[in-house]
Amino acid sequence: MAPRFSSILSIVLLLAATGGARADFTDGKLPDGTYHCEVYLLGMFLSLGDITIKGNVYSGPVTFGTAPQGYNYQMDANGVVTWLGPLGGYTAGGNSLSLTQATLDGQTSPSFDIIMKQPDGAFTASTCTKR
Repeated sequence: MAPRFSSILSIVLLLAATGGARADFTDGKLPDGTYHCEVYLLGMFLSLGDITIKGNVYSGPVTFGTAPQGYNYQMDANGVVTWLGPLGGYTAGGNSLSLTQATLDGQTSPSFDIIMKQPDGAFTASTCTKR
């Protein structure tokens, strides 16, 4: 009986320890703030503007000034973001969004990666990091 209890207790403690270290997407929101987006292209980082998050609303990306309107977004328990409105150049000129994956790691700033499909079928990835 005692070894079985000890084994169960060990498993529970291990799950609790790993669960605390894992990012938590259960509330379905990114942390509020401004996220600076960049892409690495031709050996240099190019700014794609800033996306502002407040609650379940985003605006941008914008390079200068402020975005004229905010739109809702959703995020599932795995950190996959669905934008429920346009996303600047990511969704203009024949471009479309393939995937947006959020990363909430306790050691670094929150961020998300946007994978965009271009009209010619090529994919481009950019990273947006909270300032």
